[in-house]
Formats: sequence, structure tokens, C-alpha cells
Amino acid sequence: MSGHSKWANIKNKKEKTDSQRGKVFTKIGREIAIAVKEGGSDPVNNSKLRDVIAKAKASNMPNDNITRSIKKAAGELGTVNYEEITYKGYGPGGIAVIVEVVTDNRNRSASEVRHSFDKSGGSMGATGCVSWQFEKKGEIVIEKTDKIDADELMMLAADAGCEDFVEEDEVFEIITAVTDFSKVREQLENANYEFLSAELTMIPNDSVDISKDIELAQKIEKMLERFDDNDDVQNVYHNAILPEEEEE
Repeated sequence: MSGHSKWANIKNKKEKTDSQRGKVFTKIGREIAIAVKEGGSDPVNNSKLRDVIAKAKASNMPNDNITRSIKKAAGELGTVNYEEITYKGYGPGGIAVIVEVVTDNRNRSASEVRHSFDKSGGSMGATGCVSWQFEKKGEIVIEKTDKIDADELMMLAADAGCEDFVEEDEVFEIITAVTDFSKVREQLENANYEFLSAELTMIPNDSVDISKDIELAQKIEKMLERFDDNDDVQNVYHNAILPEEEEE
């Protein structure tokens, strides 16, 4: 099995998690609140909550924090009304961008996201304007160690129903359909595999290589920083290959 590699994105995300742990935990807490609102506070009966808990653990969020976030979400359902919103647009150089937001104020978020697009030399587009350029998938990343047999992991992932298995220099990347993500993740968890990342993501169908255009790459990176500084923004996806993402 073979496919694209997004490990550079995952590695960058993990480095940000290490340096901005509190902000990451706050954002995951909002995802927990959404999951609890939709399916209740019992992970046994709420697959979305189980998925968010797996993401939290992959981000090194302590179990006490996870439990506290679930209890807090269950207690705040009547007073805090978070909602998930997705914005699409174009960044510098016309790259496609998807911004996922969890917010308690739709107007504020729309204004701030539009401002970030405009300030970066891009523009927020109409609903669905770049959706066709991405595909929603489950993505699990496992660090390579001497204890992991690649063939065993690949067979287990394939038997669980994964779509793709990619072996890189540092990691194994497992891609699933959205509907199969929870099942594949749970079977790997039950086999005692630990994840660097485990979440639903948007994978570009075609990427734009701007790794040689340093000026444009810097503009895109600045845009991503603006989105990252926004507490409402959960995830940002784009179809540009930046210099640090270039495959060797």
C-alpha cells in the first residue's frame, strides 16, 4: 500500500503542541464540549467523544484534564453553546485553504477569519469554493521504533479496514475512510500501539509545490500563524508544499 505523506505537517503540529500546550488543550476542550453536546458524556456510547479523547491522548493531554473537560462540558451545556463552522478561501498565491472553527460567537469568528485572509493577501470564498480540492479522511500516525514490526502493523491496519499504509523514515501513516476511522483506531489501541496523532483531517487531492518560492512561502506561513493565534480556530488545511514540508 502506498500514498502521500503528511508527516511534516504532523511533526510541525506536534512541535507547536510542545511549545503551546495550554492553547492546544483549550482547543481540544472545545472539541470535547461539542462531542458531549452531540452524544453525551459517556465515551462508551459516544464514538465522537472517543475519537476526541484519542486525539487528546496523542497530544499528551493528561487523563485528569480530559476527565475534567468532559465533566465541565456536561455541566455547561445549558450556558455555553459551541458550534463547529468551516470557512473556505484562498491564501497567498491562490492556494486553497480550509479553516475549521469551534466558537460561541459565529459573527466574531467570521469577522476574524475574514480579516486573517484579507491581511494575508488572500480572500474568504463562498461556501464550498475549495471543498472539491480536499478529501476528508481519518489519519493515524505512529512513531517508528525497534519494537514495531512494519508488516505486522500493516496487516493489522489492513484487517481493521484502513485505506492506505505509508511507511516513512520516522513514522507509519495510516489513512482510513471517515466511517472506518474509529474502528481502525480502536483496534490499533487494543493492540497497544501509541499514536503521535489520531484524528479526522482534510487531505488535498493535488498539492501546489511552492518550496522554491521563499517569499510566497513566508506569506503563507505568516497566514497560518495568524490563524493559529486565533483561539476559535481548531484546524487549518491547505494544499501548498512549504519548504519544511518538502519530501527528501
